Amino acid sequence: MHPAGVKDRRSGEHWAGRLYMREISLRVDRYVVPTRITPNQLTYLMTVFGVLACPALLVPGIWGALLGALMVQLYLLLDCVDGEVARWKKQFSLGGVYLDRVGAYLCDAAVLVGLGLRGADLWGSGRIDWLWAFLGTLAALGAILIKAETDLVGVARHQGGLPPVKEAASEPRSSKVAFARKAAAALKFHRLVLGIEASLLIIVLAVADQIRGDLFFTRLGIAVLAGIALLQTLLHLVSILVSSRLR
Repeated sequence: MHPAGVKDRRSGEHWAGRLYMREISLRVDRYVVPTRITPNQLTYLMTVFGVLACPALLVPGIWGALLGALMVQLYLLLDCVDGEVARWKKQFSLGGVYLDRVGAYLCDAAVLVGLGLRGADLWGSGRIDWLWAFLGTLAALGAILIKAETDLVGVARHQGGLPPVKEAASEPRSSKVAFARKAAAALKFHRLVLGIEASLLIIVLAVADQIRGDLFFTRLGIAVLAGIALLQTLLHLVSILVSSRLR
């Protein structure tokens, strides 16, 4: 059973973890805990699966989309297991926290780059259209910058001699900005550039492409995600600057 609060963390627990993966990970833990496998080794393996989502998505058609989503689900599983094993074995380290963040960066980027390469139609009979690969990479860069903007708050506060930020400090001081932030959070559109959500979206796009007989929906998805990533990068930066997180 999980410690109290693990599945209820507002910003530290993904909805997929709360919904199903934490229950699956508990069943995996019983086989991992008795071994000599360390939490950091699990985090390394987690990162490998996250990165493998990119080449998996290069497999044409629905099978590539399913394989990419499977890699992301294995990433999510190990993301749960490494922390649970660390608690069981009482093996905690700042290195583990750092590696976990690196893995999250790489997984999100791998999925979006893989989506862009799918749209470029590398294995098609016609000309490779690198525009879609560029837009997918642009979306990946935006996804990474969004995470970096959040992480750099902690860096700035540490260098300024301030304690870690509290959840209440994330609320913007301006009522108008606060309303816009809540509206964006309610729509959840920004989550589409995260690796887990994007991998599920790619399956939907692949099914639609299969019905249509071309890559129209995949390319539409790439354009939409690139736009969301760039817009969210700017809005997230503004949200941080007008909040109390840097004060």
